[in-house]
Amino acid sequence: MRAVIQRVKHASVKVDAEVTGEIGQGLLVFLGVGENDTRKDLEYIEKKTIGLRIFSDENDKMNLSVTDIGGGVLVVSQFTLYGDARKGNRPSFTSSMEPVKANEMYEQFAADLSAKGIYVQRGKFGADMQVELLNDGPVTIILDSTKIL
Repeated sequence: MRAVIQRVKHASVKVDAEVTGEIGQGLLVFLGVGENDTRKDLEYIEKKTIGLRIFSDENDKMNLSVTDIGGGVLVVSQFTLYGDARKGNRPSFTSSMEPVKANEMYEQFAADLSAKGIYVQRGKFGADMQVELLNDGPVTIILDSTKIL
């Protein structure tokens, strides 16, 4: 499982010009699910997302997590995180999980964060989405559950 996480001042996602999710300060998470991902991969990405200490404390050090600041999380599905462009110029997405199962993992990710008391908003799985954000820093972190030590 892969996640591109951006620290944001605010972010929103629209589908057909209708806002489906928006947050103030917090994390924008682009989530990609790989063909071999399991619950273990999901739990790893959840734990890292919640625990990332990328918000400034009173000494202006990146030392606080999204839960520490009471921030929100906007989750957007993005199968293109598994795009492979090593051969030619048109990416292949064969490493992405098939849509029905990937949607289940995406929904579970959002539900698990919400169950932990985090304000969660989301895009619409499989839809053409327009994402607007004000990246804070900029701070962008890439997580990959296959890169666990």
